Amino acid sequence: MKVLLIDDHPLILSALQGVITGLGEGIEMVGVETAAEGRQCLQSQNDFDLVLLDLHLGDADGFEVLREFRAAYPALPVVVISASDRASDVIRSIDTGAMGFVPKRSSTEVLAQALRLVMSGGIYVPPMSLGSEVAPPPSAAVSPQAAKLQQISNLATANEYQVQTGLESLSLTPRQTDVLALLLQGKPNKIIARELGVSVETIKDHVAAVLKALGVSSRTQAVLAVSQMVQRQPDQSFSTFRHPVA
Repeated sequence: MKVLLIDDHPLILSALQGVITGLGEGIEMVGVETAAEGRQCLQSQNDFDLVLLDLHLGDADGFEVLREFRAAYPALPVVVISASDRASDVIRSIDTGAMGFVPKRSSTEVLAQALRLVMSGGIYVPPMSLGSEVAPPPSAAVSPQAAKLQQISNLATANEYQVQTGLESLSLTPRQTDVLALLLQGKPNKIIARELGVSVETIKDHVAAVLKALGVSSRTQAVLAVSQMVQRQPDQSFSTFRHPVA
């Protein structure tokens, strides 16, 4: 796994490189201090698996760099690592195309969970004040719908501070559950429609129903809401990571 880390603070850059390299075997880190150096790396090397991007760079606005990278390299996941943990920055980052947002104050364990989730196709957001409640014990019955809901739980990660509230309470249809799973991977309506073999208009209707069930008004809010609802304890190694399916 090859990771590009862009952070303009030398001490933080060095510390993050050490932490990420120590997360598992086979991780190759390339650290640069400017957006310009990051561009050069991506242009000259096409084998990066992940980009970790600081929002506050000396030579560019981090959000603009994020937008640029997502447009130029749509299959390459970008995770924001920032000293900020403001909800507005988290929401703006996910809206701009980030596959995750990890505050620099996070523990090594949280960073590892976030990177595992992103590399398995999910979106990571930190705990936020979206409300929480303790879930009832999960049902022992296993149905295709329950299995799909568990898959969504695995995609919409959280860390040890978050609690599972049970996606079953949303009462989604099987097709709406499929749509939510793909929505949580950051896929646009056109791609979701193609994968499910239905029209874009049908997907729009399903997305609207999912948003209504979650009590939110945008796809980003849906990602944040579900990420606060579920808990995931990843145990796979970095050697099993792969790019999310495009």
